[in-house]
Amino acid sequence: MSTRRRPVTVSERVMEYQESSDLVRLKVHGVLPDPNTETQIVILRDEQNADILPIWVGTTEGNAIRLAMEGHVTSRPMSHDLLRSFADHLNIKVSHVVVTDVKNNTYYAAIHLVSQGSEQTVDSRPSDAIALALRTNSPIYVTQDVLKRRGGGNLDAWLEKLGTKNLGKYPV
Repeated sequence: MSTRRRPVTVSERVMEYQESSDLVRLKVHGVLPDPNTETQIVILRDEQNADILPIWVGTTEGNAIRLAMEGHVTSRPMSHDLLRSFADHLNIKVSHVVVTDVKNNTYYAAIHLVSQGSEQTVDSRPSDAIALALRTNSPIYVTQDVLKRRGGGNLDAWLEKLGTKNLGKYPV
């Protein structure tokens, strides 16, 4: 008797997520510079604007996310454009991405890929997962646990202090 698990089909995975209230769908609402560091902050919000998840990323990663949000096409493909192109040519679909964990203020993510009716999961930095999701029009999720453990009680005050003037056309 084999202990190997069979691949999960796309329809089974969709049913799992529909039955699970553990995941919250998020949308990228903007990328803004952190005035205290040389990093950028990706602001993710749920559809009801009740939950906010800020994730600090490098300048390059923040710019890649911003370009995807704006629909800007560069003269030469960036890394995330290359990944999307590989996926397209190999008939692999990015079904969704999930921010799966946070440890010591470092977030972790997974990219869920579908090929030939089965799904594979690839570990990723959240910035790469978000940039790829935006380029493939794939949904972005976060676990309830990560939302509970994010930033702490001063998040709203911090966001208010940071202001929205740096966010341009993507209001926080």
